[in-house]
Amino acid sequence: MANKTSQHILSTSANLLGFCLFIITSLHLTDRSQNSLIDEFTSIVALFLTISCVLSFISIRAELPQKEARFEKIADNFFMASLIGIFVIIAFITIKFWLH
Repeated sequence: MANKTSQHILSTSANLLGFCLFIITSLHLTDRSQNSLIDEFTSIVALFLTISCVLSFISIRAELPQKEARFEKIADNFFMASLIGIFVIIAFITIKFWLH
């Protein structure tokens, strides 16, 4: 197995997906979702993390080294976009609560 990061992407993406779902649930339970875009951004990040999980799993299961590398790279790109999205969400939450 040549891929080095697919296993890490899969486990970390799954954990961060749980984090995103926790944020979405918390916002809806506290009725703060109507006046905030945080849950929409978090939903997009959750979608990216799900795609990253699926692609990294496919990369692990791939038999051809070219397909394995391609799926791993795409999964890595979705994972990096998700990390940037999580950073933006946390910054947005911090600024929003700092100003109130």
